[in-house]
Amino acid sequence: MTTAASAATAASAAASAPLWTLDGLRAADPVLGIAVLMLIAILLAEALHRAWRIPRVCGHMLTGAIAGPVMLRLLDGLELDPWKPVIDLAIGALLFELGARIRPRWLIDNPWLALSCVLQSLLAGVLVAGALALLGAPPLTAAVAGTVALASSPVIVLAVAHETRARGQVTERLLLMTAVNAVIAVVGLKVVRIVLASESGALGEEFVGALISALRVISGSFLLGVACGFTLDRLSPLVRGTPAMPVLQIALVIIASMLAAQWTLSPLLALLVAGMTARARMKHGLTVEPHLGSAGAVLTVLLFICLGLLCTVDGLLSLWPWVLAIVLARLAGTGLAIGALARVSGLGWRQAAALALALQPMSSLAVLLAADTFAWSSQLPGAHTPTVQALLLAVTLMQVSGPIWTQLSLRHLAREAA
Repeated sequence: MTTAASAATAASAAASAPLWTLDGLRAADPVLGIAVLMLIAILLAEALHRAWRIPRVCGHMLTGAIAGPVMLRLLDGLELDPWKPVIDLAIGALLFELGARIRPRWLIDNPWLALSCVLQSLLAGVLVAGALALLGAPPLTAAVAGTVALASSPVIVLAVAHETRARGQVTERLLLMTAVNAVIAVVGLKVVRIVLASESGALGEEFVGALISALRVISGSFLLGVACGFTLDRLSPLVRGTPAMPVLQIALVIIASMLAAQWTLSPLLALLVAGMTARARMKHGLTVEPHLGSAGAVLTVLLFICLGLLCTVDGLLSLWPWVLAIVLARLAGTGLAIGALARVSGLGWRQAAALALALQPMSSLAVLLAADTFAWSSQLPGAHTPTVQALLLAVTLMQVSGPIWTQLSLRHLAREAA
């Protein structure tokens, strides 16, 4: 009784505390809290960029990390669940823009490049899974972690490319490889679920059901993306050259995202395909503003703040060997795959090093977009707690520091930044 009364008294005191105090901020209206965080994030990001040329997205994520469970605990990751549809929309807008910027035809014209994309994804995932298995992780959990870890973050890569105004072969390959390994991560997670369903070794109902579900998700997402791209092609002449074009694109992104969620498809795959289809159909007639215009830019800032809020350092002191193994294995797999096929695919050694380093920002979007809440680690099948926590820590490390490596690669190694 005494404990409950103390908790109630503390909650009442927090609610009545002035807004400028820590307790007052914790008890503030969530919308007001997010608005204040966005204001602080913009100012901090600009200050860091002007002082040390740090990418602005690092400032946005750092603001979220300071306000989140890592430091001040103003917001908890699960308190963002009501905002998840808005954040998914921000991710969707960037994925559509990424799809509109890449040329799948390049993979046909340069088959060594296509092989390099696939080999980079597979080798990074296999080495991460193997390193975790050597440290004692259960094989299936290690395979799941390797599948998640093979994907680079499309939103971070695209945001840094925008900020640096990078143009060139390394930048184009970076965007293309990021899209490819994101798709491979989605397909890989479906394959892992099929393996889990067939753990008994018999082709039972669970295995057949999992296989049908995976095929439905992949094919359905592809068809939804194609339909969205064709729709944009048909409707664009009505608003071409007017301020309504970004509005039309955002509207189609919303529709595709909502339909993918309602039909349990993959929004990531659907929106990438939508952008690629629109580019293939409309060619130079397709104009896509960065972040799909100013509204998309607001959503992007909110997205990176939320990625910072989801950062964690729990268990870092005990799990640092696992985290280091994930980061180094991923870097080794990416570097070996790109280096092995650099010359035959038309890439110099300096460019290959820049590309391998630029791909280091890790991504959890393949799981996050499929999850109902921001507790995305609960969506991983066969989860072994230390392995999952090490994966979360590695994602945190490479999401916060990854933009710096990407910017250094594009600016100083590849020399493609403006």
